[in-house]
Amino acid sequence: MNKKLLITGTSMGLLAVILGAFAAHGLEKSIDSNAIESFKTGVRYQIYHGFLLLILAYLPKLSLKTKKIILLLVVAGTVLFSGSIYGLATNTLTSFNFKQIAIVTPIGGMLLIIAWTVMLLKFISLKED
Repeated sequence: MNKKLLITGTSMGLLAVILGAFAAHGLEKSIDSNAIESFKTGVRYQIYHGFLLLILAYLPKLSLKTKKIILLLVVAGTVLFSGSIYGLATNTLTSFNFKQIAIVTPIGGMLLIIAWTVMLLKFISLKED
């Protein structure tokens, strides 16, 4: 499980850096500054949650089951949250209207909140050493 967390977290970080560079250098002339800022928000949340997965791999006090749940919530949440933001920010560049599926953005955000809540509740339930 730790290897899966490390690979997923690192892959999310790598992709976030690539997308951030793409936003800064490839999209600047194609979409307006508000859309660039939205795109960067998606990148920030993606990299934050990539770091979370890297940290999660080294938390010995959390069970394998808890780590799996958090991994699934973070991956699904990031795909829905950041992915939909990427689509919405670049909406004018595609023939698909991402505004039709904008409801997935808050669903993704809620999954990320639930992931953090699961971790918090597990930490609260830990016995003191």
